[in-house]
Amino acid sequence: MSKKALISVSDKTGIVKLAKALVKAGYQIISTGGTAKILKSNGIEVIMIEDYTGFPEILDGRVKTLQPKIHGGILADRIKHLEEIKKMGIETIDIVVVNLYPFAEVISKEATKLEEAIENIDIGGIALLRASAKNFKYITVITDPADYDIIEEKLLKGEIDYKTRLKLAIKAFKTSSEYDNLIYKYLEKVQ
Repeated sequence: MSKKALISVSDKTGIVKLAKALVKAGYQIISTGGTAKILKSNGIEVIMIEDYTGFPEILDGRVKTLQPKIHGGILADRIKHLEEIKKMGIETIDIVVVNLYPFAEVISKEATKLEEAIENIDIGGIALLRASAKNFKYITVITDPADYDIIEEKLLKGEIDYKTRLKLAIKAFKTSSEYDNLIYKYLEKVQ
């Protein structure tokens, strides 16, 4: 089994450079729509999410990463669950790079209609953040492009250490919490 990194980002800042560092460090890249397109156009080999899961993106992209093959690969305890995921044909995912739909940016525009705001509520991204952060013992979750340099530096040294994974997991939970709070406040105001 090779090391795998799942990349699905709204903010594409610095993602090509990070993906190149991941490939150089021996990671296979799994990616979604727009992110995969940018990575491929920059010469980075990518496994499309639908090819990896065997299931297409559906519902206008609302369901892409909400798949047992993805979440099983992220949430598996690398000691207790390896036999179970092997039986299910699930491989582990080691790094998850995800940032969320730009909900704050969308609702900051006065002309934004409720329907547009609703379509910019990220579901799969939040699930990826939370699952990866929960399993930080094994998974590195990166949600902020400002952290890409740190990861590249760690990859050059050969390993992303526990302390870094914990720090990034805390940041992911903070991001998730702030995102949910923003949605809550917006919907409460709309009501």
